[in-house]
Amino acid sequence: MLQATLYGVGTALPLVLGAVIGLRVNLPGKALGALMAFGGGTMIAAVSSELFEPAFDEVGAVPAGLALLGGAGVFVVADKLIDDKLGAASLGWALMLGTVLDGVPENTALGVSLTEGGGLVLLVAVAVGNIPEAIGGSAQMREQHKVSSGRVLGLWSATALVLVLVTIGGYAASDVIPGAVVATIQAFAGGATIAVLADSLIPAAFKASGWWTGLATALGFVVAFALGA
Repeated sequence: MLQATLYGVGTALPLVLGAVIGLRVNLPGKALGALMAFGGGTMIAAVSSELFEPAFDEVGAVPAGLALLGGAGVFVVADKLIDDKLGAASLGWALMLGTVLDGVPENTALGVSLTEGGGLVLLVAVAVGNIPEAIGGSAQMREQHKVSSGRVLGLWSATALVLVLVTIGGYAASDVIPGAVVATIQAFAGGATIAVLADSLIPAAFKASGWWTGLATALGFVVAFALGA
């Protein structure tokens, strides 16, 4: 249980840290974009090696694929609703939505994977990906929606707490959750993560840092993949 708690905190603290940075520090656009792209690269590695591949091996191509598409679909629909309501100023809320939609199943999968001796790549990917999401999201919420700093920090802190509790819950329930359910959760998380990357994180990173985005994304992938090798 202690390990699950520490892993949960390891994914949650970057959210709070990122929110504080986004509220208090005006990072250069290229630096923030490169950081977002690096986080995206680590998340790509996690989706392939620790989310979709185990689900594929457990339940097969069709169920895992449908679950992945379901995760992507839920994010896309929810993101579209936010975009219709807020227009071009929706990025901050979209990043928070992505953190919740991919973070809850990701951290559940993380808690379950700890019982099998895994989870390191997923921990690194989630932690690194959470920092730029929180930086960009909190800055956008403050600047474009005029949300108070206290409320923004409270929202991201509450999200962080949820991720810790979900990780502990996934670990505690690992003995009673059927393997097929775990696989579905993993694939769903992978789909939501892919949608976040394609719809929000990578486009925002490219807009900020231009051609550096591809290099930073590749570097993030290499680092995360090497950790899991």
